[in-house]
Amino acid sequence: MESSQLKPYCTVGKNSETEYVISRSRFIGRCFAVSDESEALKILERIRKQHWDATHNCYAYRLRSGAARYSDDGEPQGTAGLPMMEVLKKRDLYDLLVISTRYFGGILLGAGGLVRAYTRSTTDAVDAAGILHMLPCTGYRLHVEYPYWNAVQSVMERFGVLEHTEYSEAIDCIFRCRTDRTDAFLKALRERTEARVTAQAFEEGYFGFAEDQQTAEGK
Repeated sequence: MESSQLKPYCTVGKNSETEYVISRSRFIGRCFAVSDESEALKILERIRKQHWDATHNCYAYRLRSGAARYSDDGEPQGTAGLPMMEVLKKRDLYDLLVISTRYFGGILLGAGGLVRAYTRSTTDAVDAAGILHMLPCTGYRLHVEYPYWNAVQSVMERFGVLEHTEYSEAIDCIFRCRTDRTDAFLKALRERTEARVTAQAFEEGYFGFAEDQQTAEGK
């Protein structure tokens, strides 16, 4: 099963919150995984209400739909929202919202200082959230007799992620195989089990792999 409709992309693995202080100004960086523009705007409104007394609530979001927006929220033009958006673009990230809340400490940072501060606030929040590589994966159902389980596991470790397992008289599992490697997976499965175990494809969709899971075949 192969598809040309789904394309890999990167997003963040979880929501995050970070903070740092420079020249007595406090910057609270937050990162949120979002699915659409409406969700991003609702989160932004919530943070604005939570930090109603902040000097600025600057933000940027970028979606696979093509929607993208950023705001300096009163900071000098180009010193906050744009640098935040640049972090998302340089890392090629989608479906996320970043917000940097600033409490002014009384010392002016200057344009360059603001750009560096908002860049760091965004970078810290993204790093804390962690990057997920969203890859097209084909779901397979497998029914495995116990004598073949070790061999099946060794094959699955090379090509994707074991998502669900049930143990009874035999083992029933759901495996997410990277779609670009399905042919190699099925061939390896046949060879390692002498064709005694088959895999039934049932759907294709995205599955998130963290940086350290980019191992699959070839490592």
